[in-house]
Amino acid sequence: MKTDDTLQNAAHPNRRDFLKSGASIAAGLSAGMAAPAAVSEISSSGGSSTFAEEPVQGLMPTRNLGMTGARVGIFGLGGQGALEKANNETLALKMIQRALELGVNYFDTSAIYGGPDRWSERHLGMGLKGSRDRVFLATKTKERTRDAALQNIEVSLKLLDTDHVDCWQLHDVGIQEDIDQIFGKGGALEALIQARDQKMVRHLGITGRFRPEALMECMRRFPFDTVLMGVNAADKYYYPFEKDLLPMAVEKQMGIIGMKVMARGRILSCWTPPPVEVQKHSWEGQGAIATTPGTLTKQETFFYNLSLPISTAIVGCDSVEQVEECAQLARSFTPLSPAQMAALEAKVEPIARQALFFRLMPR
Repeated sequence: MKTDDTLQNAAHPNRRDFLKSGASIAAGLSAGMAAPAAVSEISSSGGSSTFAEEPVQGLMPTRNLGMTGARVGIFGLGGQGALEKANNETLALKMIQRALELGVNYFDTSAIYGGPDRWSERHLGMGLKGSRDRVFLATKTKERTRDAALQNIEVSLKLLDTDHVDCWQLHDVGIQEDIDQIFGKGGALEALIQARDQKMVRHLGITGRFRPEALMECMRRFPFDTVLMGVNAADKYYYPFEKDLLPMAVEKQMGIIGMKVMARGRILSCWTPPPVEVQKHSWEGQGAIATTPGTLTKQETFFYNLSLPISTAIVGCDSVEQVEECAQLARSFTPLSPAQMAALEAKVEPIARQALFFRLMPR
């Protein structure tokens, strides 16, 4: 699959060493993955405080979320899938409740999930009622100005039925225009800092799935606490995040959250491609039309991501059964060796475009 897109894919001379060190870090994390007494975080005075006395369910392995002081389950529930569908309260609440029962304590959402009505935030606000102090709750804003972002977080707090979110993130930073707006006068970064100072949010983060350079530039300009990045076993074939971005985040001791683990099914051998005409009108199809299934099992793609030096991998689920399946994979996880990871990378090469559709979409 030699195309012009692969010009970004020249192997980094230290990538093999980083892959080894990443697997070693994951192995080290796995060795101590017991559930904490509670989700904890660093207080404003620098000491350790806890969200709750009640322990998080002891079924989910956990890792440190960078230097936030929180320990989060290695499987986090993403706010897309069934959670962002309109008027899907019955199923969404069942999924959230089951996730809590299985020890999930990282929940991800965004102001843009679920359209103008923001169904994902609404459903999480209802589903986490009574359990808010047991979880780490992250939301995002795609607004690029201070005033619009502040309006965004006020609505997020109302819909999520909370007086604060644990991490507020700049959503989908991918090009220079995003950076110029965010860091310019009256930009969204001013809103993030103000919201943190006013204790509306505890930590600040960035997210991206398009180009690593944009996220790296943000990390150079401001000490964000977390980074949420789209990465899976096909990473190295188009605009790789593992090459420079991931090592930079590790060096800065950020909380690192992995997304696009299942590539909306497109990386999975059990996935059946929809008709091409249907794909042309879908979000995923804007990045790559798929005519064949993927090549990896759910375990292979999940274990690949968790073998990277990340804190948690979030997956948007469509059913209670999928939540249970992801939780079971997390409980059975053992780190892959560098050789095993390289084998999965080779296995996914024939379908790399569809597995990385989110990096190939026009901006």
